[in-house]
Amino acid sequence: MDMKCILGLVVLLAVSAWAEERINQVLSASERIERANRNIVRSPGEPYVEDDIAYRSEFDRNADPCTASGCMWPKSSDGNVYVPYILSSVYTSREVAIIERGLQSFNDFSCIRFVRRTTQRDYLNIQSLGGCYSYIGRLGYEQELSLQQSGCVYYDTVQHEVLHALGFNHEQTRSDRDQYIRVEWQNITPGKEHNFYKINTLNQETTYDYGSVMHYHKYGFSSNGLPTLVAIPDANVEFGMATEMSEKDIIRLNRLYRC
Repeated sequence: MDMKCILGLVVLLAVSAWAEERINQVLSASERIERANRNIVRSPGEPYVEDDIAYRSEFDRNADPCTASGCMWPKSSDGNVYVPYILSSVYTSREVAIIERGLQSFNDFSCIRFVRRTTQRDYLNIQSLGGCYSYIGRLGYEQELSLQQSGCVYYDTVQHEVLHALGFNHEQTRSDRDQYIRVEWQNITPGKEHNFYKINTLNQETTYDYGSVMHYHKYGFSSNGLPTLVAIPDANVEFGMATEMSEKDIIRLNRLYRC
C-alpha cells in the first residue's frame, strides 16, 4: 500500500470516528447505551450481561431486586454513603474528567460520595470493557462497571450506570409500568423480550417518571423501526430522552439511602 493510500485510510478513519462522536453527542443516555452495546462480543473474563445489567450468572437475572435483599452501600457515621472506586489507566485525561464529573455530581443532591479507593474491601472497578454495563447494587469486594471508551464515556451515561450500581433498575421495568407504558411486543427484536419484563421494584413512593435517566427510549430494541414502548393514555408523551438524572431519580435515591 503506497503512502497516499495510507494517508487516505487514516483520514477516512478519523472522519468516521468524528461522525460517530457527533452522533453520540446528540443521543439520549438510553439510545447511546443501546448503540454502544449492540453486537458486543464479550471476552471470557466478563460477566453475564443483558442490555446494560451485569449478573454473576444467567440464573441470577430472575433473583429479587437488589434493594429488597440488602445490597445497598453502607452509610457512614457522618451520614454519608462512601462508594470507593478505581479507574482504569486506559482512559484519557478528558475521559477521566467526564467520568469524575458524573461521579461527583451525586455530591450536589445526595449523601452519596464517590472516593478513590485506598484499602476499602468493597469498591467499583470502572473499566473500558464490552460496552456500558453495571451490576445492580453492591455485591461486595471488587465489582466491575464498564464504560467503554467508544460510546459510553458521557456524563448522563455515567449517572445511568452508577444508579444501577447504587441499586436501581430501569424505569420501564417498574411493577406499575402497565399503567403508564404499553409494550409493543410484536416490534421487539426476537431474543430481546427479557429487557421489557417487569420487576417487583421498590419505587420509594414516587410516581412513574417518563423523564428518568433510567428510562428506555421509544424504539428500544425495535426489530422493524416501529415503537416498542408507547405511553398511555397519551401516546404523544415523550420519554427516554433524559440527558441527566431527573428530579424523581434524585428523590428515589435520597429516600433509598435516607439522605
